[in-house]
Amino acid sequence: MSKEDNPLSRKSSRSEIDAFLDRVAAMPKVKRAGKRGRLIFAMDATASREPTWDHACHIQAQMFEATESLGGLEIQLCYYRGFNEFRAFPWASHAAELLQAMSQVFCVGGHTQIERVLRHTLEEHRRHKVDALVFVGDCVEEDVDRLAAVAGELGLRGVPAFMFHEGYDPLAAHAFREIARLSKGAYCAFDSGSAGQLLELLRAVAVYAAGGRQALEDYGRRQGGRLPRELIRQLPHKD
Repeated sequence: MSKEDNPLSRKSSRSEIDAFLDRVAAMPKVKRAGKRGRLIFAMDATASREPTWDHACHIQAQMFEATESLGGLEIQLCYYRGFNEFRAFPWASHAAELLQAMSQVFCVGGHTQIERVLRHTLEEHRRHKVDALVFVGDCVEEDVDRLAAVAGELGLRGVPAFMFHEGYDPLAAHAFREIARLSKGAYCAFDSGSAGQLLELLRAVAVYAAGGRQALEDYGRRQGGRLPRELIRQLPHKD
């Protein structure tokens, strides 16, 4: 039986999306109105990621649009691919800038470099506060303990990692969940065939990065959909 035909796999994907989107609002973060949020958008650009990269190119403008009333958003695109290749673009405050950066990238086979993404996020945060990290990938080929150690430091510094997992790899699911848990972020598996699911996830986190908990709750009420509400529930409550 293929993973697409496995009903347990399909159920897991839907339930993870539901749980992910229901946790965001519990994050202990309040942003001042009119201040831009800062979000690092990191993607695995190895060969298996090409379809999702194409989806993200088409929907990224809506991440900015969803945050305009909150003061806007700055996004830094970074990716890894090939043999030890990692690149971070300049921070972008308009959709056209991000699209131009993404259009320069094509996917190349290689191993994962998630630790490099996490450490880069820490470095950027030390320069100027980063409100959230979004990562989209499908596998992990690194030592999970090393990843967990860096994720824990992100959590201590108040930078949640939102780990979007395409596919059904159980090893990746375990690693991504640990990164999300230790950074006080959230994990979600999504169906690679649904650009709509990815759009809803990315827009919800963009709203959170720009306006915090209250902004996401307001966004969820306006949208009337289940995804933002379910993301709100997943994030940890303030002690």
